[in-house]
Amino acid sequence: MFRVLIADDHATFRSGLRAILHTQPDFECVAEVGDGRAAVAETIRLRPDLAILDVQMPKFDGLSAAAEIIASGLTGVRMLMLTTYDSDEYLHRALTAGVHGFVLKSLPPEELIAAIRAAARGDAYVDPSVVQRLKPRFADALAPAGEERELPPGMARLTAREHEVFLLLAEGFTNPEIGLRLYIGDETVKTHVSRILTKLKLRDRVHAVRYAYRHGIIQVGDERDL
Repeated sequence: MFRVLIADDHATFRSGLRAILHTQPDFECVAEVGDGRAAVAETIRLRPDLAILDVQMPKFDGLSAAAEIIASGLTGVRMLMLTTYDSDEYLHRALTAGVHGFVLKSLPPEELIAAIRAAARGDAYVDPSVVQRLKPRFADALAPAGEERELPPGMARLTAREHEVFLLLAEGFTNPEIGLRLYIGDETVKTHVSRILTKLKLRDRVHAVRYAYRHGIIQVGDERDL
């Protein structure tokens, strides 16, 4: 059972999300709050498995709230950011802060549940529409080693297949989804992921996404282009 806290300044959205969670046997909503300061206080007090934070809230925005929760030293709480706006700046700040997911509020309910469940498990999840927009940047950054573009530190140690797995991993795909796209088994995917994390000296999947940002595999775009 995953214990979930919802932080959003729109009462109607909070109620709707809570109703959706109540349809799932593995979720329990332990609190609803309407601003960022309350989100920080209640997350520290209740220690839920997952805090769902709206990016734009009064008193403290969701990104600042996430940073405060992490700075408090609280461990074991994962965070999923919700937003109405598809912003590179928001995504970059969220992943840099160490959250486990970033999704748009327009996501269909079944996909939103999948995102919440992935984040609660500790898997990185980025909204598919955001992934589609970022794919050209991934493709440029992961060009074959023989081309002029210089690979980030550590990437040169990956095999061709590990490059493909890393691309999908950094996009937020789960192991089964990676297996389907590359036509390989789940155990093979797990082996590749383990080797990638070892070679790049990364702790987990979330750090793999952050690595992709830090080394320009995903780049923060110009807001004027959005």
